[in-house]
Amino acid sequence: MPGDRAMSHNALTALAKSLPSTVPFVGPETQERALGRAFLARLGANESQFGPSPHAIEAMAQAAQEVWQYGDPENHDLRQALATHHNIDPGHITMGEGIDGLLLTLTRLTVAPSDDILSSLGAYPTFNYHAASNGGTMHTVPYVDDHEDLRSLAEQAHLLGAKLVYLANPDNPMGSWHSADIVQELIDNLPNSSLLVLDEAYIELAPSGTAPELRPETDNVIRLRTFSKAYGMAGGRVGYAIGPKSLISAFDKIRNHFGLSRISQAGALAALKDQAYVSTIVQKVAKSRKTLAQIAQDNGLIPLPSATNFVTIDCGSDGDFARTVMEQMIARAVFIRMPAVAPMNRCIRISCGDEAAMALVAKTLPKALKAARSS
Repeated sequence: MPGDRAMSHNALTALAKSLPSTVPFVGPETQERALGRAFLARLGANESQFGPSPHAIEAMAQAAQEVWQYGDPENHDLRQALATHHNIDPGHITMGEGIDGLLLTLTRLTVAPSDDILSSLGAYPTFNYHAASNGGTMHTVPYVDDHEDLRSLAEQAHLLGAKLVYLANPDNPMGSWHSADIVQELIDNLPNSSLLVLDEAYIELAPSGTAPELRPETDNVIRLRTFSKAYGMAGGRVGYAIGPKSLISAFDKIRNHFGLSRISQAGALAALKDQAYVSTIVQKVAKSRKTLAQIAQDNGLIPLPSATNFVTIDCGSDGDFARTVMEQMIARAVFIRMPAVAPMNRCIRISCGDEAAMALVAKTLPKALKAARSS
């Protein structure tokens, strides 16, 4: 009925109506449908091609037999295990559907219309996506030498009285990182009005001395971690936040209490217990980073230092050229991505992978470069 159609349209809030109908990422599945075939190598989403611990796979397979049951809404066993792993009180930990899910809940908790929110121009876009969906006013500072500029973040936080300040360390999309003491200096220098959202998705893959000491009672920082990268469970959607109890407990007011399935909880618990496997993944990623760097150099390109499970590669030109290289790789069924904002968009970004995937990159990249240069 016409009245029903009008109601469907009018049900949206004024803010929702004002937002673009978009998502931060175009998934590889979407691109495969456009190509009409599957990718030969999936190296654009910073997943771990090496997969999770065999113990995690076994635990998830067993849990699948109980999938008719809801998962524990308190995520009790996993939170307890994480608390033991980090030697902190479990009251400082909350769980979510990956870091993206935690960002959604955090911004719902903290961002009101017209609140000033601060990030770096070109940083991980999902934070901006969720902050804007709550009416926050986004502000950005540029990268400096392919690093997020912590001094400018602190200065702008004071000028704006920013409600949230987002920092990924190590960084996505550039792979760069700051040392623990520099990050701690940012934490210490932020105004009382600002909460630092410290995204540490890649921290297990970073050099020693990258993560500041865990002080979960610190009231102006919340740290976000995930099982998607080093633990190899991107499809499981398991993330966790560490922060002051007053903030962490507030997540229970609005979070999706059944967001983590029994399968995901069981897999993450088994993966956490298998730290020996995580150590092997760290070694495999380091080896793959070296391989990708060598492939880039062999093709006259410049690999940037990386503390993540990907390597960002300077193509030596502008964003149009890098985009053409990316498109030529995708056309040859190798999925990669690139930073979206100048000057970082002179680069492409390739995830780490096994020897077969790296051999395919070595074979395909020269062809993509040749095609890009002739176009």
